[in-house]
Amino acid sequence: MIGGPEMSSPDDAAAFIVECGKELIMIDSGAGRSKEKLVRNIESLYLDPACIKMLILTHCHIDHIGAAPYFREQFGCALLCHELDSAPIETGDPVKTASTWYGVTFPATTIDRKISSEHETLRFGNDEIHCLHTPGHTPGSLSIYIDREGKRILFGQDIHGPFLASFDSDIATWKLSMKKLLDLKADILCEGHFGIFKSRERTEQYIKGYLREYGE
Repeated sequence: MIGGPEMSSPDDAAAFIVECGKELIMIDSGAGRSKEKLVRNIESLYLDPACIKMLILTHCHIDHIGAAPYFREQFGCALLCHELDSAPIETGDPVKTASTWYGVTFPATTIDRKISSEHETLRFGNDEIHCLHTPGHTPGSLSIYIDREGKRILFGQDIHGPFLASFDSDIATWKLSMKKLLDLKADILCEGHFGIFKSRERTEQYIKGYLREYGE
């Protein structure tokens, strides 16, 4: 974890770095105001930001995508998201990106790779990074998981919502997405706003808790 409310800026969602041999994969990038802090946090782990091969954007909201243009320009990393969330990013839509909530402007930003399938596997060296389409919070929400040393690590951003018409949210679709995540039987959950849950039981409890809250 290299960013989040207590690590970089109060308006940041969590951001993560995954080491894949000599290449780095970044997952989300905060709201944008803390971009230099994110770089320093990466360097504090003795990692080189210039090795970031790809920045995966789990969905189109500003607290996850804000620093994406900076990282793309400074370090040459490709930006990836699901095609159903690409238009707000590529047009800088102030409502769909929720940038108006934060009092900032997000510039229209090109997405280099758009996922259109339900499950796509990215390969970097000997590593596989799985991108799973989990709509509900937004139409193009992605959840990411990797298997390391016998454990499954799930990056499940914004499992908790919120669910708003202005985001094109869909509770019924979200419930189906959460069942997909439960079926993964992840050992560790890296959530977008509420920390890291370090057991299969706690991961399951967290997801099921929100399913109960929304009427499952």
